[in-house]
Amino acid sequence: MGKINRPRHGTMAVRPRKRAASQVPGIGSWPKAQEPGLLGFAGYKAGMTHGTMIDDDPGSVTKGHEISMPITVLEAPPLFVFCLRAYKDTPYGKKAAADVFADKIDEKIRKQLMLPKALKSAEAMKKAEALGPALSDVHVLAFTSPSLAGFGKKSHDVMEIAVGGKDAKSKLEYAKGILGKEVKASDVVKDGEFFDTIAVTTGKGWQGAVKRFGISMQRRKATGKYRHVGTLGPWHPAFVMYTVPMAGQMGYHNRTEHNKRVLKVCAAKERITPDGGFLNYGVVKNDYILVKGSVGGPMKRLVRLRKAIRMQGAKVSKPEIKFISLQSKQGV
Repeated sequence: MGKINRPRHGTMAVRPRKRAASQVPGIGSWPKAQEPGLLGFAGYKAGMTHGTMIDDDPGSVTKGHEISMPITVLEAPPLFVFCLRAYKDTPYGKKAAADVFADKIDEKIRKQLMLPKALKSAEAMKKAEALGPALSDVHVLAFTSPSLAGFGKKSHDVMEIAVGGKDAKSKLEYAKGILGKEVKASDVVKDGEFFDTIAVTTGKGWQGAVKRFGISMQRRKATGKYRHVGTLGPWHPAFVMYTVPMAGQMGYHNRTEHNKRVLKVCAAKERITPDGGFLNYGVVKNDYILVKGSVGGPMKRLVRLRKAIRMQGAKVSKPEIKFISLQSKQGV
């Protein structure tokens, strides 16, 4: 008789396993912050390296000792805030009430983003300010500048980012101050702060059940097949359940990793590019963010950062980094 108390194959937490609709992942929920400022940023994954730091985790057995760690490098060119979006509450949820565009948007960029010719910014701003108590939230729309990096991408990635503040009025005032301006990574991300990383994982195409779910291969005399599911389900219920391991899309999914620690936000003049450049990426030319551990997605993939939603109010301490490797990664 077969073993019936084994762990299940695959996790239910990542269903459905379908391809992401866009390489720019959307963010449905944001943390609350009393301080005015953007609650997220974005960068491009350049590659990984390693280094050492003094362990400052109060619950760690190696607290105070020098430990080794993997490091992900995100190149973070400045974001350009081109739109302010005011929201109001309705019986059907939060709805956009006014979109206020920046006065000066490059004509080439305006065509790429398919923005209307007549932006009517002044009228939209009056509409947003006239909402008064009905104003419930404020977000901004921003786009990246991948052309400043050296890996060949030209098109801008557009995203919506929430704004922090005590109330909707303070959020609106902060958003008005950055509208039409560039925001740097150092304006949003601080050393030692925790963020959630949201990205589209590496795509692996259509894969069978053995690789996709890790099921056991059949014996030689089973059915003349090896890499297949033994049964698709019981007689009752008389249909194939969605939990049955089957072939399908693997990778290229929207995935969120919580509580990733930012080790350091560095200016472009501080070298991080290893000898020979990052594999499949090249040279980091802009400001960059060092994240402890790994981050989803291949090189050149857009990675969005959101202030940690599960660690609100956590104490931020600047890590003491002792060493970062600049050794060539070409032969690794």
